Amino acid sequence: MGERGRRRAVPAGRAGLRRARHRRRRALFGICVALCLGTTATVAAIGRPVVPGLPGLSADARSTPSPGRPAAASRTPPATSSATPAATPGATPGASASGPRPSAGSERDEEPEPPAVPESGPGTFTVARAGAVTGGGYPYRVEVEDDSGVDPDGAAARIAEILADERGWARDGRTSFRQVDDDSATLVIRIATPDTTDRLCARYGLDTGGEVNCRAGRTVAVNLRRWQLGSPRFAGSPDEYRALIINHEVGHWLGHGHRGCPGPGRRAPVMMQQIKGLDGCVSNAWPYAENGTYLSGPSVP
Repeated sequence: MGERGRRRAVPAGRAGLRRARHRRRRALFGICVALCLGTTATVAAIGRPVVPGLPGLSADARSTPSPGRPAAASRTPPATSSATPAATPGATPGASASGPRPSAGSERDEEPEPPAVPESGPGTFTVARAGAVTGGGYPYRVEVEDDSGVDPDGAAARIAEILADERGWARDGRTSFRQVDDDSATLVIRIATPDTTDRLCARYGLDTGGEVNCRAGRTVAVNLRRWQLGSPRFAGSPDEYRALIINHEVGHWLGHGHRGCPGPGRRAPVMMQQIKGLDGCVSNAWPYAENGTYLSGPSVP
């Protein structure tokens, strides 16, 4: 081989060396990539729980959709977010997709606060205005102690409803009442603070202890506390308990005495002192049942 041939062989040998070195670099790079990917997969597998029934698959892997198939719903509950969700068009502010979520204390907010009941008052009364007086019946007058927080005309309207109710004393067909606002009244219904009620009743030797009502002569003294708050032993609203107050005390004025419970589970007579206990009877505010039956019980001394 001549001088020219040897010179051409050298460049060819160097090119081969360069190609060999390039192949070695690619091989080393491939090994490094494989090692890095293997380490990452191992760490990720250790840090994630394996889904039961699918060995080797993590929860995230199970929720990954296959090509052409929708993703299965993840069984992992979503993390709670402190961010305020975007409002859905047409949705009520503060309502979730499953309906409105009540805030803490919302049930208490729905219940009206009980009215304040002053312990004492000035001892003076305002007479409720009577409408046009027609027909017969016992004339009665309604008075409310000043500064008690009760509207006299509103209280008189409720008392008129009670006395005219078909379950009331008028059910016997002989008893009726008509409201007046003058001295012709033979019955006076007074709503008074606890202290004033005690004084009105004490004149007749009755001890109401700041808690209960009484009938004293021609006066029915209604304790403001009972009128506004009802009774914890009565299964009904304060407004319904007002019917028991009026029917019980007017019953005394009509000449009816106290009665006891006629038997467990039966309605308590209106002349029973239900505030002292029911003895197995059911709360009741009316002298008569809806079918006209008079609700009575054994006589109580």
